Amino acid sequence: MSFLKQAISKTPLYKPARKLYRKFQNIPRHPLQEMHPIDGLNFVHLGTEYGGWTFVDDGDLIGCTIISAGLGEDASFDVEFADKYNANVIIVDPTPRAIKHFRGISQRLGRMRDCGYSPGGRQPTAAYDLSKLSAESLTLVEKALWSESVKLKFFEPADPQHVSHSIINFQHEYSDTTSYLEVEAITLAELIINLNLEPVNIPLIKLDIEGAEIEVLKHTILTDVLKPRQILVEFDELNVPSKRGFERVSTIHQLLTCSYYKMAWTNGQTNFLYLRTDG
Repeated sequence: MSFLKQAISKTPLYKPARKLYRKFQNIPRHPLQEMHPIDGLNFVHLGTEYGGWTFVDDGDLIGCTIISAGLGEDASFDVEFADKYNANVIIVDPTPRAIKHFRGISQRLGRMRDCGYSPGGRQPTAAYDLSKLSAESLTLVEKALWSESVKLKFFEPADPQHVSHSIINFQHEYSDTTSYLEVEAITLAELIINLNLEPVNIPLIKLDIEGAEIEVLKHTILTDVLKPRQILVEFDELNVPSKRGFERVSTIHQLLTCSYYKMAWTNGQTNFLYLRTDG
């Protein structure tokens, strides 16, 4: 399986091929992956096939501030969102390669793209249209989003070519003994205070943080720190199916449902959109 993933991970067919591979190999799927989108919503997709996200095109997104946790080396969603909605995007990621990628973007602010997007999850900074963006459009917080503001282990991915590190280390069966970096973590509550943000003015949050999304949701959104209209979340643990991972995803889905969030869309793999339904 690792050979197949390595062979196709840099092509636009990576995600659909992964889904097809799992189907024929009888790899277990979580029931959430079989659900269908809600009819009648104005869905829009921004970004590449690899790093893009689907959400609802609400009027309250114009001129807003959003929090986007997890950058890696594909900022297509963040850039296109900031451009389309004249928005401020707060990006949270302590990964060294992600920080380097962001600095490359910053050096090109105000410039048109020089090339198209590349297949896979590693984009050249020249592929972003930054002609309408300024330094205020994109802000990077070089910390890991977590349930506590502490220093913690940031475990390296199973494939060293991949950029994403993980706090919970689900790729290595949740071990705490594999190779890691030490990084500073921050809670959503502290992030909001440090940046002088108003929670009521944050209509959307994106969480693509390699399993840590579950702890972040439990300790922030489900405790009234932040109640955005839309939550874009990747349940990364579904990429490595296990009983523990499935139980964690089921639990957070139930908690979100009890907090008046409804799953509105999924790509049938690991990306999900939740909408708040309490008005």
